[in-house]
Amino acid sequence: MYEVEIKVPADHAAVESRLRELGAERAGRRGQRDVYYDAPHREFAETDEALRIRHETDADPATDSPETTRLTYKGPLLDSASKTRSEHETAVDDAEALAGVLDGLGFDPAATVEKRRVYWSLDGFTVTLDAVDGVGEYVEVEREVEDESAIDATRDAAADLLDRLGLDAADQVRTSYLELLLDGE
Repeated sequence: MYEVEIKVPADHAAVESRLRELGAERAGRRGQRDVYYDAPHREFAETDEALRIRHETDADPATDSPETTRLTYKGPLLDSASKTRSEHETAVDDAEALAGVLDGLGFDPAATVEKRRVYWSLDGFTVTLDAVDGVGEYVEVEREVEDESAIDATRDAAADLLDRLGLDAADQVRTSYLELLLDGE
């Protein structure tokens, strides 16, 4: 599985207005707390990998969903034109037990990134408006693809969608929120 993503800094009010004009469907609002880990056997910052435990809550007042937890591994970036990388993710039943397993294996919590996300669906893409504590407001346009041969066309379509939203893919930030947070400290 590959996650093809372009992320740009953006004013959410203007983008949300444009999403409505284009007929996008709002697909939810969530709060996320991502705990990133350092590995004992290699430097993820050097290899451009990431391992995180994501704690997520539904932020829509009309729902009463419990917190969910997922473990995610993100491989190195695959190209220089987007944030495309391999990604493997699984649900976690017991977040404390998982943290204990990682601790026992020598993985150390490196940093925590907290954000509020509003999801929209448009033209087969997920458009996410992110407000990240200590970092700012960003818009991500992404789609998962199964086959590596679909990456280039998907990336080009994501750039076209950004243009329709009044944003420029040339303004993209290929740095993760974790790196942005750590650089700002």
